[in-house]
Amino acid sequence: MKVLVADTFEQSGIDGLEAAGCDVQYDPGLEGGSLIEALRRGGAQVLVVRSTPVTEAMLDAGRLSLIVRAGAGVNTIDVGAASRRGIYVSNCPGKNAVAVAELTFALMLALDRRVPDNVAALKSGKWNKKEFSRARGLFGRTLGLIGFGNIGQEVASRARAFGMPVLVWSRRFAGDAGLAREAATQWGVQVLARAEDVVAAADVISIHLALSKDTRGFVNHALLDQVKPDAMLINTARAEVLDHHALAEIVRTRGVRVALDVFANEPAGAEGAFTDPLLSLPTVIGTHHIGASTDQAQEAIAAETVRVITAFVETGRVPNVVNLATRTPATHMLVVRHRDRPGVLAHVFEQLRQAHLNVQETENIIFEGAEAAVARINLDGEPPEATLTAIQSGHQDVLDWQIVKL
Repeated sequence: MKVLVADTFEQSGIDGLEAAGCDVQYDPGLEGGSLIEALRRGGAQVLVVRSTPVTEAMLDAGRLSLIVRAGAGVNTIDVGAASRRGIYVSNCPGKNAVAVAELTFALMLALDRRVPDNVAALKSGKWNKKEFSRARGLFGRTLGLIGFGNIGQEVASRARAFGMPVLVWSRRFAGDAGLAREAATQWGVQVLARAEDVVAAADVISIHLALSKDTRGFVNHALLDQVKPDAMLINTARAEVLDHHALAEIVRTRGVRVALDVFANEPAGAEGAFTDPLLSLPTVIGTHHIGASTDQAQEAIAAETVRVITAFVETGRVPNVVNLATRTPATHMLVVRHRDRPGVLAHVFEQLRQAHLNVQETENIIFEGAEAAVARINLDGEPPEATLTAIQSGHQDVLDWQIVKL
């Protein structure tokens, strides 16, 4: 199996892929046209990326079967184009959750204790203990989490150690009171039905939303209008989930303090010139989109990437795949009991083809001794009686059939 790693990746991951028998090409500088050419020339079946965009043109360039995002979000990959071509897209969910949660608290403490201003004053030769001794502290202050996936859960567990009550809003709890109660018990949080109620009650707001069409711009002007004066807001998720113009307004008018690890206009590469109007505001601090960038997180992501690819090589199955249909157009299942002989399924499929029925999913289960099997075939319509008769009478190794309405 040829694997192209087109982004920075841990040596342990490369060693693991090679130990699994993969032919690994490691070229973290590939992007755009150079990546298209590498896929066309090299014939890689698996592509591993982190932040490198994967476009439809890249999918057409070679013979990819699997794309692995060495991280959680897949927003830089044209997942729709991959789905249309039958290319698996997989990721490594939760492996950077601890790292991002740690940065979330680093930013929280930095805002509360004004750590960047402290350091800047000292480095400029100024001592001002009177000014910088003023801080409210985190103990007893309410933390509001917008989103409660792996990262939000890690943040909640650490908030208990700081003595912070935690309020949570997440789409996963919508209409499911039982799931909300289970989360409250497991994580020691209070689940609220509306994001507005979390924002209005919280002293510290931390955003942990995955980027999707439903979450793009979710933290908008209407939601930010509920933020308390002098509250703190932290975003270590995606820049696109937050309306930065509305955020600047509440910073100016209400003294809200903000810490961002993600920005709307980040440079494409690892280094480059950077400006953002938000950073000119005195109560806004930021970091360089480093939430997942700890050695521990990268090693864990590398190990998960190896596990995903190894499973694909050895079994043909893909862990963590994100682009399989949750429900196919299948309306009926044809169950065929047959002798395990060559040509039986070819006969069945030919009869279905003649009836203009499309096979959505199929599974052939072999019984002990490999003398008999049962095929389960999901179809996009109900086979007519003539087709079923032809299936049974047209081949001596077809034993019986059954139709199940899905």
